Amino acid sequence: MEDIKTIQILWDYMRMNHKLKKSDCIIGLGTIDTNVANIASELYLNGYADKIIFSGGLGKITHKLWNETEAEKFTKIARKRGVPKENIYLEKESTNTGDNFRFSKKLIENKNLNIKSCIVVCKPYDEKRAYAAFKKIMPEYEVIIHSENISCEEYYKQNGDEWINVLVGDIQRMKIFAEKGWQIKMDIPQDVWDAYKILEKRGYNKFILKD
Repeated sequence: MEDIKTIQILWDYMRMNHKLKKSDCIIGLGTIDTNVANIASELYLNGYADKIIFSGGLGKITHKLWNETEAEKFTKIARKRGVPKENIYLEKESTNTGDNFRFSKKLIENKNLNIKSCIVVCKPYDEKRAYAAFKKIMPEYEVIIHSENISCEEYYKQNGDEWINVLVGDIQRMKIFAEKGWQIKMDIPQDVWDAYKILEKRGYNKFILKD
């Protein structure tokens, strides 16, 4: 694929490469990529935390495809993997990353869960944006960002190119949402912004904000 080198620049920028350690809970962010649920389940089963919060209603893609919330679908996957029902908490209202964290924080507080540290599981190309939103909305919590260990090329082979529209849109959001105060500001190197502009012009603009 001719665009893979340009996509790789954005992919590498979005990776956080955090080292895993035991935490108080795992937050699985809702998405069409159900492997997030598998990764969150593996972390639980390997003893990295004793609670999972699956956060997600129906988002910009899943509302067209699914008749149950992302949190409900992810819970079914986790239960099949052997995660006990009583250790899974569902947040079923959020439709974007900011609300994932706002509503998860509210759930933690309302249920008086003793949580001070979180492992956030997201798509592999969404780590930095998840981190930027988390640090704005839940700054008092420690966080590790984690995702599937997979290369950009392999992810493309498995998932086609629709997700690249989301990646390109998220690069734009890294800039705009920081300016609006919706997430912390993180430096965007010039080569990353140049790659974003190239891909936008090549038609990966489905989730670009117009105003």
